[in-house]
Amino acid sequence: MLFDTVTDAIGRTPLVRLRLGEARGVEVYAKLELQNLFAMKDRVARNILFEARRLGVLAPGAPVIESSSGTMALGVALVGRALGHDVHIVTDPRIDPVTLAKLRALGCRVHVVEAMTSHGWQSARLERLAELMRDLPGAFWPQQYTNPDNPGAYRGLATELMEDLGEFHTLVGAVGSGGSLCGTARAVKETLPGLRVVGVDCVGSALFGQPDVPQRLQSGLGNSLLPANLDRLLVDEVHWLNDHEAFAAAWDLAREQQIFGGNTSGSVYRVLGDLAERAEPGTRIVGILPDRGDRYADTVYDEAHWAAHALTEVPRATRPAAVPAGRIAHTWSCSDYEAPADIRRHLLFVESNTTGTGMLALGLARDLGCVPVLLTGDPDRYRGLEATGAEVVRCDTNSASALRAAIQERFRREEIAGITTTSDFYVPAVAGLARWLGLPGNPQEAMAVCRDKAALRGTLHTAGVRQPRYAIVRDPSQVAGAVARTGLPCVVKPADDSGSTDVLLCSDAATAAAQAARILAVTTNVRGMPTAGTVLVEEFLDGPEYSVEMFTWDGRSECVGITAKSVTGSPHFVEHRHLFPAPLPAGVAQQVTETVTAALEAAGVRLGATHTEVKLTPDGPAVIEINPRLAGGMIPELVRLATGVRLLEQQLRVAVGLPPELKAAHEGHAGIQFLLADTDGVLEAVEGAGAAARTEGIEAVMVTAAPGTPVRRARSAADRLGYLIASHPEPQRVTEALDAARSLVRLSVGPVPPR
Repeated sequence: MLFDTVTDAIGRTPLVRLRLGEARGVEVYAKLELQNLFAMKDRVARNILFEARRLGVLAPGAPVIESSSGTMALGVALVGRALGHDVHIVTDPRIDPVTLAKLRALGCRVHVVEAMTSHGWQSARLERLAELMRDLPGAFWPQQYTNPDNPGAYRGLATELMEDLGEFHTLVGAVGSGGSLCGTARAVKETLPGLRVVGVDCVGSALFGQPDVPQRLQSGLGNSLLPANLDRLLVDEVHWLNDHEAFAAAWDLAREQQIFGGNTSGSVYRVLGDLAERAEPGTRIVGILPDRGDRYADTVYDEAHWAAHALTEVPRATRPAAVPAGRIAHTWSCSDYEAPADIRRHLLFVESNTTGTGMLALGLARDLGCVPVLLTGDPDRYRGLEATGAEVVRCDTNSASALRAAIQERFRREEIAGITTTSDFYVPAVAGLARWLGLPGNPQEAMAVCRDKAALRGTLHTAGVRQPRYAIVRDPSQVAGAVARTGLPCVVKPADDSGSTDVLLCSDAATAAAQAARILAVTTNVRGMPTAGTVLVEEFLDGPEYSVEMFTWDGRSECVGITAKSVTGSPHFVEHRHLFPAPLPAGVAQQVTETVTAALEAAGVRLGATHTEVKLTPDGPAVIEINPRLAGGMIPELVRLATGVRLLEQQLRVAVGLPPELKAAHEGHAGIQFLLADTDGVLEAVEGAGAAARTEGIEAVMVTAAPGTPVRRARSAADRLGYLIASHPEPQRVTEALDAARSLVRLSVGPVPPR
């Protein structure tokens, strides 16, 4: 196999069947991660450093510093030096001569701490690393214990296992940083949710509730601290082996299977043997063997080392003893593991709608047993945020690296239950973060396509989904050609905004060119993000407008309902009334649903709520746009009133890995009427809201604009001043209630005072 660079040779390691459990019809496999160029952590180093360079966190030529006494040091040395970085490794006296020689041969600076501190060698190394970070400006620290790119590196390993085996039942791995076992298990569970996960630890390690004994001889597993990447909620069973048992198991692995591994590989092998004896026939068990034995030639495989530490005098068990929680393990022990009950689970929101569902979602997170957390660059933009009780993490939400840094610094991985947003602008960012953290989410590429209406047009065209004729414009000079393609009148709009912002119906080419120029002159959107610099010129489809509320889960999309929409007259398209469900014949509704289902499949949507806008033309439904998130405009509230289905709650459920509950509890009808100004000026007063609220059938009246607010005739959703919501078992009564209540509300708009 030919590779262009040395880092391309990382991964794709052999999977071999061991001679364990054969007589009982049990299949046991070893994933030989020790066959990487140096060892298993080569994967981690490649993923972390490549991601850091992609995000701009690691500048070309900047120093790389890591704390490690083993394979992570070698992995960082391999990848860092291959990419042209100076590499500094902080280690301790336990480092073996072979690893030390390799690091120096690769051109690394090796810093050996002299004494343990408060938490053993680990804390001593971290203290020295902090000094180096201060002394070397621009240095990058991979932070293998806290960086989700560590477990994320093992998505590739999981893919290899699935490709080789298709299905297996138990995964066994040693636990040190938590990366390999948790990262592999999390990725496999996306396909095999019933996977049993067995962690292998050492006696004297604090990872799973045992007391810390820093003098343990084993390396490569165990820890005196609790790494942030360890997700104990994934682990079903834990085994602890003492130094004697682990070292002896490495010898047995070499003698019985001809695999020369370190004490970590030996410990995994010993546990594989026990599981093979207990498993039902037909069970497939996979163990991850992390490192080769050459690093242990003067320890594990040296009789003088054994004698110096009196290892043969350490009690040794031939089978694991079941230990209850709280009992100290001294010899090989095991336990069906339950993570501590006091782990606080957080549901992260990356920004939010500024009104409606945004603040409501934060409150609903508590119903799922989660602490709501809003990551935001500007908490002050959210009215009612304080009342939600959500934790607020302030960071630059328009920066992928800043979002990652904020999450990594604040949360242990097991404390994060899910991540989501109720804002159009942040769905691609959330998709990327979900992938980074191994959480339920959509493909980032699919979310980017949906957010970029120009890219979506191309995708739907390739898939044969009906849509308006269109042209993509990046310069006003291209508008004449675009209009010739689409015809007049045409719709001109930005490719990446929302809420009908800058959407204009144009009756001639000159108006279209002027609108395109206005759109292209805007370089940042309302959230401070750079705009795409792309304009869509589209055929105007003259027909009724609908939105289709879909929910995708477990490989299929289900229609929750169709909303009928009323929009203001041309040239602007601002939705001023929604009715749910839309009064459509069953055959037409089915046709609309099938069209949207095909569009979602083409776009690559895989999870959660979508809000797709459709025009019903004489030739059938045509897709206007896909919004890859929950509907805005209080449509989820209409769905709740009409059917009992709480769409917002379902969106949060799937974000934390729970199945949605989409079955309607009842059948009814609901509608919303938005309050709009009929002239430009300043809002002086809103009268009649109380009387409107007392109208039969009215569920809610909300005025969102305060007197003194500048207002204008509606040009986008941002110009709405409030709303009225009605519900009733009969659709006609909903319309009547909205009309009656709206007639009672008076918006007094005065002129703008002179400056």
